[in-house]
Amino acid sequence: MNSRTLPARDLALVAVFAALIAALGLPGALTVVPGAAPVTLQTLGVMLAGSILGARRGTLAVLVFLVLVAAGLPLLAGGRGGLAPFSGPSAGFLVGWVPGAAVIGALVALRPARAATAWLVLANVVGGIVVIYLIGIPVMAWRAHFSLGHAIAVSAVYLPGDALKVAASAFVTAAVHRGYPGIVAPPRSSASRAAEAAR
Repeated sequence: MNSRTLPARDLALVAVFAALIAALGLPGALTVVPGAAPVTLQTLGVMLAGSILGARRGTLAVLVFLVLVAAGLPLLAGGRGGLAPFSGPSAGFLVGWVPGAAVIGALVALRPARAATAWLVLANVVGGIVVIYLIGIPVMAWRAHFSLGHAIAVSAVYLPGDALKVAASAFVTAAVHRGYPGIVAPPRSSASRAAEAAR
């Protein structure tokens, strides 16, 4: 990642959103079930990175954050850092942030001109919940020595909070897209989609 492949403005946005994810860890983590992955606000930062920056820059922001964590900086909720979190019950959720942000960004880029906010909600549900859970739940079951069924039941406790994060991400993203339409590609109209299909 250098200035030849990413303009300075994009590098700055990546750094800002990596810092945002870190800042959302300051309130700390809530352990709902002993041995399971903790509940944090940092997934909201991942959703916002994918939604606002798009697939490429959003994924880079998450990767920068995770690399800094792996390097030992205590940026995860609760002041955690180093390699230990990547071998614990939350490891799958952390790794899942990367494809989660990518999927959110890719879906947001496809949003229609109409019902754009509803599409933002859908994008965050798919990338911010479904994709992350698909990776996080099996790894949590493995690392916490849960059965897969128990891990799924435990993860259901996270859903109300994640639903609120989805709503917050969609609301903030819609406002940012209105105020700063140049940050991501504009919604595609039916005419533009038809033109692409005709190529």
